[in-house]
Order: sequence, then structure tokens, then C-alpha cells
Amino acid sequence: MPSRFSAVARARPGGRIAPFAPPIAIVVFQQVVYPLPLGVLTRGVLVGAVTSLIALGMALIYRSNRIVNFAQGDLGAAPAVLVFLLLTEWGWPYPVAVAAGALAAFALGGLVELAVIRRFFAAPRLVLTVATIGLAQLLTGLAIFLPRWFGVDGSFIAPRIEDPFDVRLEIGGTIFRANSVLALVITPVAIVGLVYFLRWTRLGVAIRASADRADRAALLGVPVKRLQTLVWAIAALLAFTATFLRAGILGLPVGSVLSLGILLRSLTALLLGGMTRLTVIGSSAIALGVLELGIDWHRGETLPFVDVEFPPLDGVLALVILVALLLRRRSANRTDIDDQSSWQSTDEVRPIPAALARLPEVRWGRIGLGVAIGTIALVLPHVLAVDASLKASALLIYAILTMSLVVLTGWAGQVSLGQVAFFAIGAAVAGKATDAWSVDLVLAVVGAGLVGAVVAVAVGLPALRFGGFYLAVTTFAFALATTAYFLNRSYFDWIPDRRIARQPLLGRLDIDSPTRIYYVMLAALVLVLIGLRGIRRSRTGRVLVALRDNEAAVQAYGVDVVRAKLTAFAVSGFTAAFAGGLFVHHQQAFGSSPYAPAQNLSIFAMAVVGGISSLPGALLGALYVLGTQWFLPLQWQFLASGLGILLVLMLLPTGLGGLLFAVRDQALRWIADRRSILVPSLVADRRDDGPVRSGPLPGQDVTHPPDVADPAPITTGSPS
Repeated sequence: MPSRFSAVARARPGGRIAPFAPPIAIVVFQQVVYPLPLGVLTRGVLVGAVTSLIALGMALIYRSNRIVNFAQGDLGAAPAVLVFLLLTEWGWPYPVAVAAGALAAFALGGLVELAVIRRFFAAPRLVLTVATIGLAQLLTGLAIFLPRWFGVDGSFIAPRIEDPFDVRLEIGGTIFRANSVLALVITPVAIVGLVYFLRWTRLGVAIRASADRADRAALLGVPVKRLQTLVWAIAALLAFTATFLRAGILGLPVGSVLSLGILLRSLTALLLGGMTRLTVIGSSAIALGVLELGIDWHRGETLPFVDVEFPPLDGVLALVILVALLLRRRSANRTDIDDQSSWQSTDEVRPIPAALARLPEVRWGRIGLGVAIGTIALVLPHVLAVDASLKASALLIYAILTMSLVVLTGWAGQVSLGQVAFFAIGAAVAGKATDAWSVDLVLAVVGAGLVGAVVAVAVGLPALRFGGFYLAVTTFAFALATTAYFLNRSYFDWIPDRRIARQPLLGRLDIDSPTRIYYVMLAALVLVLIGLRGIRRSRTGRVLVALRDNEAAVQAYGVDVVRAKLTAFAVSGFTAAFAGGLFVHHQQAFGSSPYAPAQNLSIFAMAVVGGISSLPGALLGALYVLGTQWFLPLQWQFLASGLGILLVLMLLPTGLGGLLFAVRDQALRWIADRRSILVPSLVADRRDDGPVRSGPLPGQDVTHPPDVADPAPITTGSPS
């Protein structure tokens, strides 16, 4: 009976129009607040139409792999460059060159899925998402080096692709040439063709079935993996179409195909379309394109009746996302639950079993390892050059920032792509406190952390009803809005704009030298590590991990889920802002490049490469990504590039932290075998058909052996 009522609701005119309410509301808002002449409005439709192809490709990938594909725009970069080179260097006819580029894009998408994506078929979605970040860098490099294979020098900059035919269309005083007309015609055809393919062809139905439930579709004989290859090929073809059309209007942006602005608009369109309604996603992208040109047209003006300048596009998009989240109903169906759980899948670090922790060799081994690491950390600034010492202390700060992601994403399962925003807020607040009010560094960074905690809770509140992709988009939008508006000196004059002196710590200790500032950052790292380890071992930490693994079960035990999530946001925001307060005094200035929105993706990749659930992994991730860039010779710096990130994730799906604890567990197994102690938590993943041996623990009375052979039950807790 409910299915009949739902079918009737869909058949009603209101039921069909309701999904298009977000793009309609955006256009109405634009016409009221940012009115445009007809010609500029048409150009906005054109810009949005091109962006819609990027968004539709990302929607296909999300439905197929449950990830946000950050390489979507870059999939079309190399084929678009290929078409330009075929036209200009080899003189191919326009239709032949475009057809060759389309075939190359289709083949490239399939090759990417076979060579890269399929290797992460069983990996957590977080890992695969970071793999697409590395893939984007790899594809960008391919587009940059492709002209050299055609004999073009390294200074190649592709201009706008010439119009294939002569046409001049004037709308409201705005002139549209052939490339613009092609974009206006091809984009709706591509959208309609994609919708028809997915809804009315056998391959499209199979793709939708495998996206909804891949395991069940495989049992029914659907070739899931081959369909995923087809999906990636189609997504690459859409990316090529968007890039090529954009090249005919604005020029070919080699090296920066998918800017963060286009990425945010694409993600916003996906959110407004609920990730499933392709026509709504396309319409939302077009509406956002019109809104973008409206904001650009009225730049520098003030709001009606208020002497306040119009906020930039990123700030308006953040508001649009917030309203969309508040108005969207929370779905409890199986697909949404699977989506959220796929973003929350992480491996928990096992502690050292109690049966082995008391052994002398284990205790002395841990002490010796700690002494060795501490000795290296203390001696390091005395053997490094001044610039290298400053880089080492900056690396420690970024390790603290990465730990904030461990708390929020690794422990609580709340995906954030906006940690750098809290980092920047902490830097601005702490820099202002010490520079303008002469506050001591300790009080300044703690105060900055408290401000970051409050802001993080405010950002997390509207997204509490949703997780996974929706929270990631919300935090990413907040990061762009923070950089473009909230921390922009053009809008707010309290942002520090001069050199920030390093005042004596606690009024006594001089820290105005590279060595001393290094020790300050090292002490801060140790304090943060001790504090977060304490939280992880407490009831709060256990609740966060349980919340990540099974929110419904935690709620059934009477735990306040909202309170637990807000606690994770507060701790994570405090840690990130605390790191920002340290960083602004390390740099002695509040710049812009360290807080650029692109840094959010780098920090996210850093956390996953290190091991998203491991605090030591955060330090290893920072050491790998930043250390290879700052300390290794040029020929080894590729390890920090997209290729290096892909290699690490392919070989170590649990990250460098997972490798560290795997080596530890192997050593513990050797000790357990040598002592004839059976520890189930260490041998559960190994098959043993031989007899079970057990031995006494140190100090145990062997005349009264216990009834249970294993003296240590399997436990889960904080990493040692």
C-alpha cells in the first residue's frame, strides 16, 4: 500500500516539481538580490551548464564507488590538450580531432579504473577518496607533459580553441560565438542522453542496480567490476566534454582544470540533487552558474538598505549549503546508511595485550624506543641548518593539525574537509592576542583553541543530522568561505597584517631563535599527544569509537549521540586552532597561502596516508608528505606527489601507522611464541592447526594453573 501512495505522489505535478525547488529558489534569490541583464544571464546559464557536466560525472562515480572523485575534472584535461595539439600541430580536421579526443577520454577513464581504482575495490572509502586526490595530481602532470611529446617546448600555454565555424549571436547586448553556441546545444543533449542511458537501456539499469547493492547484483550475475569500468569511462567522457567546451570559451587551463570554486559548485549541486537525481543536479549546477555571474556582476556594491558589501561567491554557497541541509529530510533507508558507514570504515589500532605488556623485554623495548625517539627529537635542531630546523618545527605543527582529523574522522567517523579553516581561525586569534593585547603565548594559543572549539561546534550543528558526504561538503564550503570572507582583510580589519614578535614565554623564557621555537613546538606536540591519548582511553574516547562503528547501537544504550558528536567537533576544533596559534608565531605573520582551501585536501591526504585512526600515524603522515618535500633531494620528492600517495595507499591501505603497528604485532608474536604464551588477539588472523600451547605468566603459581588457557582476553582500546 505505501508503494501505491508513493507512486501517486510521484505522479502528481507537485511531486515532480518538488525536487527542483532548490535550483528554482536559487534563481529566484539571484533575480531578487543579484539581478542580471538577459545577455549576462544567458552567459551564466552557459557557465553553469559546463559545470553541470563535471557534477554529473562526480554523481556517477559516487553512485558507483561511494566516493567523491577529486580527479573528475582532471580526467578530461589530457584529452582536451590532445585535441588542441591535433588541431594546431598536426592540422587535423576539427571533427576528427574532437572524435579522437573523445575516444582518448573514454579509454583513459577505463584505464584509470582498471589500473588504480580496482585495486582499492575492498578498501575503505576514505582511502579511495584520498587516492583520487593523488590521481588528480598524476593526471594533471600527464596534461602538462603531453605537449612535450608533440615537440612543443615546456612553456606551452594553450589559448582559447578557435571557433570551428563563423556565427555571431547577440542576446541582450552580449555576443556569443560558435563555441558558446556549441556549449548551449551540447550540454543539454549530454544531460538528456545520460538520463536516457541510465533509465531506459539495459546497461544503464544494470549500472543503477550495481550502484544500489553491488553484492546482490553480483549474485544475480551482473558484472559489477566491468560496469564500474564503464562508469569511469563515461565520467571521463563527460569531463572531456566540459573541459573542451570550456576551452572554447575561456581557454584551456592546463595544470588547474578543476579549480576549488568549480569543485565547490559541483559538490553543492550534488548535495542539492541528493546524489541520485541527475536532472536536479544538472539544474542546480546551472542555477549556481547564474548565481556566480550575478555575484561577479555586482562585485563591490552594497546590500540593499544595509551598508555592507556583498559577500563573495564562496560565502553565499556556504549559506546555500547550510539552508539545503536544514531543509533536507534525514533519510533512514539502507542506501544512506551504507553511504555513511562506507565513509566511516577505519581499522582500529589494537593495544599491547596485558599478557605481554608486563614482560621485561616488552617493557624495556618500549622504554628503549621512547628514549631513542626522544634523543633524536632533542638533538635534531643542533644538527640541522637554520632553515631545516624551522621546517622541522613547522612539521611538528602540521602533525598536531593532522591529529585533529584523527579525532574527528578516525575516532568519531565525521568526515571533515575544512580543518584548515579552524587552523586559520586559531592563527588569526592568537596573532591578534599577542600582537595587539600583549597576551602571553600560552594563554594566546589556549584562547585560540577555545575559539576554534566554539566555531567547530557551530559548524557541526547543522550537519549533525547527516554524515559522510554531506558533512564533508559542509566543512569544505566553510573552509572556502572562511578564506574568502571571514578572514579577508577587505571585509574585516582586525586580521593581523604586520610582523608578530615572539614575546618571552611566560614572561621569562626567550624563544626568539630557531632552536628554541623548535623546542616550544616539540613540547606542544607532546602535550597534545598526551592529552588526546588520555581522551582516547577515557569513556569519551570509547563512546566516539563506538559511535563511529555503530551509531544505532550506541543510541540504544542511552548515549546522547548529539552530545558525543559535538564533543568530537569541539576537541578537533580546539586541536586545529591550537596548532594555528602556534603556526602564526612560528611564521611571525598571518599570510594567506598556508591557509588556502587546497591545503584541506593535503591535510586530509596526510591523515589517511599516516593512518586515520592512529595518533602516531598523524606524525608519520606529516613526516612523509612534508618531510619528502622539505628534506629529500629533488629526485626523491616524487614520493610526496600523487604517484607517491597512490603507491603508499596501494601497498599500505591502513597507512604508515598501520605498517608501524603491524611490525609491532609481529615482534609481539615472536615474543609470545618464544615464551609459549597464546594471545588470541595476535593469532586471530593466522591459521594454526597444531596443538594449542600455553605457558605460565611471569610470577604465576604453576601448581594452580588457571582453567582458561589464555590469561588475556581480547580487548580494544587506545593504541600504545
